[in-house]
Amino acid sequence: MTQVVTFQELDCDNGKKIAVATLNSPRSLNALSGEMIDLLYPKLKQWQIQHDIAAVFLQGEGEKAFCAGGDIVHMYNEMKAHQGQYSPGIEEYFTKEYQLDYLIHTFSKPFVVWGNGIVMGGGLGMMVGGSHRVVTENSRIAMPEISIGLYPDVGGSYFLNKMPDNCGLFLGLTGASINASDAKYCHLADYFVANDNKESFIEQLTQLDWQDCEASNHNKLSTLLLGFEQDSTKLLPESKLNEHKELISQVTNFDNLKSIVDGILAAECEDKWFKRSQKSLKHGSALSASLAYQQLQLGKSLSLADCFRMELNLSVKSGQFGEFVEGVRALLIDKDNSPKWHFDSIDIVDKKTIDWFFESRWSLEQHPLADLDLNHSS
Repeated sequence: MTQVVTFQELDCDNGKKIAVATLNSPRSLNALSGEMIDLLYPKLKQWQIQHDIAAVFLQGEGEKAFCAGGDIVHMYNEMKAHQGQYSPGIEEYFTKEYQLDYLIHTFSKPFVVWGNGIVMGGGLGMMVGGSHRVVTENSRIAMPEISIGLYPDVGGSYFLNKMPDNCGLFLGLTGASINASDAKYCHLADYFVANDNKESFIEQLTQLDWQDCEASNHNKLSTLLLGFEQDSTKLLPESKLNEHKELISQVTNFDNLKSIVDGILAAECEDKWFKRSQKSLKHGSALSASLAYQQLQLGKSLSLADCFRMELNLSVKSGQFGEFVEGVRALLIDKDNSPKWHFDSIDIVDKKTIDWFFESRWSLEQHPLADLDLNHSS
């Protein structure tokens, strides 16, 4: 049995070490399984307090993907087994996933995420938390949950709200795929480096004069990455988000979801990228769009930990309601691409259903993520 995550500690010239974690399931595009999380989480906790570890480097095996998302097939089987009922397995998976994401967000040492290839859903949940987030000419990033009857989780309530020009709302509603330039533009990534330079970059990591001061180490890493970025700029693609920022701002500048959805769908734009965004919104789940809109409204005033607590509740309810299991069936299991969504349009998604999703299953004290910001503060 090959390990689904491999770990290395590379010796540096000055006695420190670089910790390298590799998601090692290239056949599944490194989809984040519960087994992966069970290996990664304790190892990262150990590395955070291990004195000789200067920085962490997280990557995906193979050239196609850093991580294409969560373990959707496992979740599908869990939901089928508990048809329309609460699923303990769904709660366990998302609890562990959000604990891992939160740990990466609050990690005190420099944390490099190499976001080459596909970075979607659960993959983005890990990448966005890194202190030094690298994208390449091959990066393809999305939160495509609207197509499977879910909503943009893994901290989306927090990071989508941090984007300029209503980009976050647009990406959450359309599931649009973006490139490296887009990721930098909307604050999902910090550096652009040609993928061929990865080995050279790792080698130079081991040659840095790492100190015991974490702030100094963060600065050294930033300087090194800036140098690599300057050598890579000729490969940088054009940013679609930047190109269409005025249109995106215009069509999302309403105080209700129906006007926003109508605005996006009615926009006249010949760009194939924008047309694809319109198509995925049109064919996606009206319930998912409604949940995404509400979560982003609420997320504006919440801490990162509170966003994860809200999302865990939404995810467990999504596992119970039936929209998520139907979306996965249509896209990934039967592959008929004809999901029978619960609601035909935004107009008929009723307030009672949305309210049910946002009513917490747990009291504050009993919430599975109750101690998130107590245990893991950096």
